Amino acid sequence: MQSEAVAALEPLQPGEQVKPFTPEEAKGIVMTLQKPAVFHNMTFDWPVLHWNVTHLAGLLAGKKILFRIGRKDTAPLFETDCMYAEATLDDFLAWSGRQQPCPSGPFSSYDLCKYWMYADYKYIARLFEDKPEHFQDVRWSDFGFPGRNGRESTLWIGSTGANTPCHLDSYGCNLVLQVQGRKRWHLYPPEDSRLLYPTRIPYEESSVFSKVNVLNPNLGKYPLFKKARAHVITLDPGQVLLVPRHWWHYVESIDPITVSVNSWIELDADHEARVEEAITRMMICAVKSAEDPSATDSWLNPTEVEVTSHDTNLEYLNKAVSAYLEHQKSTIKHQVHSTDGILQESHKRRKVQINTESECVKSKPCDSNITVIETESLTTIPFGQSLFQVLPQPQETYPTGVAGHDYEDLFSGSERHFGNLYPAGKTSVMTSDSGALGEDLECMTTSPQTLISTNDLLDCALNPQVVGLIARLLLEKVNV
Repeated sequence: MQSEAVAALEPLQPGEQVKPFTPEEAKGIVMTLQKPAVFHNMTFDWPVLHWNVTHLAGLLAGKKILFRIGRKDTAPLFETDCMYAEATLDDFLAWSGRQQPCPSGPFSSYDLCKYWMYADYKYIARLFEDKPEHFQDVRWSDFGFPGRNGRESTLWIGSTGANTPCHLDSYGCNLVLQVQGRKRWHLYPPEDSRLLYPTRIPYEESSVFSKVNVLNPNLGKYPLFKKARAHVITLDPGQVLLVPRHWWHYVESIDPITVSVNSWIELDADHEARVEEAITRMMICAVKSAEDPSATDSWLNPTEVEVTSHDTNLEYLNKAVSAYLEHQKSTIKHQVHSTDGILQESHKRRKVQINTESECVKSKPCDSNITVIETESLTTIPFGQSLFQVLPQPQETYPTGVAGHDYEDLFSGSERHFGNLYPAGKTSVMTSDSGALGEDLECMTTSPQTLISTNDLLDCALNPQVVGLIARLLLEKVNV
């Protein structure tokens, strides 16, 4: 420790760069800032900056990976609407460098001018399992998380137009390093959630998708979106974007080849979020499986391997509740152990193989030993050339949004949230008079309205605010 202090006092050598924030300062910013921001000059000495696709193709030595494929002339696509192909990075380089379709190979059917490719959400721990020395090329320790490196990171490789549908992540906050090319991020604050028309279909644990095509919205169908506040940033190589908790984001590659690396940071609020996700999984699996047990392709995201059983989902819920209660107990007793808060693969989207047996409920989202990252909150954020905010678009383009509502007032002003529940002048059909019930139903069914689908019901029942309320009621019930 003494030698480090002495070294810190030594004068810089000519041409030597110094990072604008110490690890402790960077961590304080990450854990305190509630708006997106970009770090500059924090990664100039990270070996991962050499990870362009040509370099990665050599490192991976012909290893095949799965690419997601979409048409450029369509709206941003859910992963259930995409095509897929396995290929090497050499195949990708050959395809991306041509103006005409490749005469052979896995991408021979896809014209570069019409399609995009995305090798997204690739765990570096898996890609380099036989070359673990390359984990050290990623140095999240510079942001105050000692020991965090490529093992706890994810790799993204895409072509022009490759995109991630607009969504929010239920767990953690996100640090994203741009390595090659540029990506454009459209971000929306948590309080704009109802303006984004959230849906859990397609279902993927920890991802709440938006129904809106944020680049070309159908305001006739989604009128509230015009009030959403877009914060747009083009991320350049070497820059690190902080995506705070529950910020919506749509991401698109704007250069011929892009490479990014990200890592999710565990947060205290994730304990309750895991209970909410367990409730969501249990409800959607029960309803959609009952509707059509064989139609999982229409509602289960490709990243989710299979539909888990009711018993497994119930056990997972109980594990999540137990973990939350243990965390609350340890917080009250001030016995929270220190940790770097690393988010393992199973903490984020569970894109690993899921067994229907007890292995699922042993995964880390159910782990009661996960603890909180403790850091001092900053009173002021040192914005400047090395840390700049992602600002909202001009008001005339994206008018100021409507503030969100707490769970407590979710059911106040029912017209505002859900529209009129009953025809004007009528009382609730939930009465003791069975005749009144029949009259109301007859009245409602004779009007020319669109039939309500299972997905319509789930969009309401699994709205994040509704699930949050259920989680709170459930936790109150078991915590008596």
